[in-house]
Order: sequence, then C-alpha cells, then structure tokens
Amino acid sequence: MIFAIIIGMSLATMIPRVIPAFIVDRLQFRGWVNKWLNAIPFAALGALIFPGILNVKADQPLVGLTGGAIAIVLAYLGLNIILVVVGAILTVFLFSI
Repeated sequence: MIFAIIIGMSLATMIPRVIPAFIVDRLQFRGWVNKWLNAIPFAALGALIFPGILNVKADQPLVGLTGGAIAIVLAYLGLNIILVVVGAILTVFLFSI
C-alpha cells in the first residue's frame, strides 16, 4: 500500500513537469512570445531575491540595497558569479559593522 502511494505521488509530480517539455519543443511561437518566455527566469529570480535584499537588516533596508547595487555593478562588469556574491556579502558585512 505504501509503495503504491509513493509511485502515485511520484507520477503526480512527474507528469506536470515532463509533459510540457515534450509539448513546448514541438510548438513554434512568435518572436515576441519567445522573448517573453526567455524573460521569465530572470523575473522569477528577481522576485525571489529582492525581498531578501530588503530584509537583510529589517531596520536598515539601505544596507541590503547597497549590497544588491554592488552585485549588479560587479555582474555588469562581467565578473565570475562567485566574485559577485562575495562582493555583495562583503559590502553588506562592512555596512553592518
């Protein structure tokens, strides 16, 4: 019984993830739809990161915003993602002292 529940739950989570992968590859979208779909991961990432930036120090949101701005500048300069993250962390640390 438990095994059947595990198989059923795995199918319930797998099917909605696998089916779109097969369907989307066969569809041809217009150019503006492709541009919009390509922007979704960046928008989702921004939506996940921005509240965290504001809550680094709840009483001082400028600290998190400064760290985020430094991360944007470092990423724009083309630095490795590790250096971008370390730069943002160091900025927040130095402003928090």
